[in-house]
Amino acid sequence: MIATLKRRQFITLLGGAAVAWPLAARAQRPATPVVGYLNSRAPSDSVTALAAFHHGLREAGYMEGHNIAIEYRWAEGQYDRLRVLAADLVRRQVTVITATTNPATLAAKAATATIPVVFFTGDDPVTAGLVASLNRPGGNLTGVTTLNVEVGPKRLQLLHELVPAATIFALLVNPGNPFSEILSRDAEAAARALGLQLHVVRASTEGELNAVFASLVQLRVGALFIGNDAFFASRSEQLAALSLRYAVPTIFAYHEFAAAGGLMSYGTDLNDAYRLTGVYTGRILKGAKPADLPVQQVTKLELILNLKAARALGLTVPLPLLGRADEVIE
Repeated sequence: MIATLKRRQFITLLGGAAVAWPLAARAQRPATPVVGYLNSRAPSDSVTALAAFHHGLREAGYMEGHNIAIEYRWAEGQYDRLRVLAADLVRRQVTVITATTNPATLAAKAATATIPVVFFTGDDPVTAGLVASLNRPGGNLTGVTTLNVEVGPKRLQLLHELVPAATIFALLVNPGNPFSEILSRDAEAAARALGLQLHVVRASTEGELNAVFASLVQLRVGALFIGNDAFFASRSEQLAALSLRYAVPTIFAYHEFAAAGGLMSYGTDLNDAYRLTGVYTGRILKGAKPADLPVQQVTKLELILNLKAARALGLTVPLPLLGRADEVIE
């Protein structure tokens, strides 16, 4: 009787242990890392860029829904929302924040000094105070940068080469972008070197874009240089249509502008930049420290010319400029 009871107790204990062991094993499994993705634009404006980011993550061995989760936060062009969105990601204790636009990066930096931040910026991250240096970032930020600001004067020169008779130019900037002052200063210096008069015009909403183009006629502007900005990039079709409606030769940083019917674009390959941002995010997830990862620079530049837009504007593209184009849209 006693032996039977002891056997029953042993079997009960064994069964309980069998239940407890899997629970304990599950509790010890590492939690799925969470990437906080912060962007100034809207999801509908970022399909291609987001696909490139995911491609980079896969190169690093990560796939959303498989071994990582991603919390997306989109400001949809309203830069004043970014600080709240960044603070929400910090509150949720995400593993790493990926900030893919200049204003988003500044918001992430202000929100945390401990959570790793991988950024993509078109501006100089050292001048902006994001990192101590490109080779040794220090702190909790690193990422990818392009040559958008550095090639601003080159864009002005290319536009002047296309419309040599124009002497009055305009630069369009977003006043909500903290880097617009640097861009304006560099563009004004470049305009003086070329003997051009430059008006700086500002817009941060669709309605203001319409008003700005209307004002170009009164200013007798012969050509327009659009500053690199996430809001403008998301309005490439509108900007291309306005430049044709008001007959203003225009250059922008991004390929999507020329593809949407704009005259000319000159800048880096954004898809490659977003891919590299995904790769760096994966390296952080694997344990690398931002301070030890040098900021990567995307240096390949592409000149895209839209000949259909040129004809609509009554322009003849000089053969030397045409020969330097990486892509010509007929």
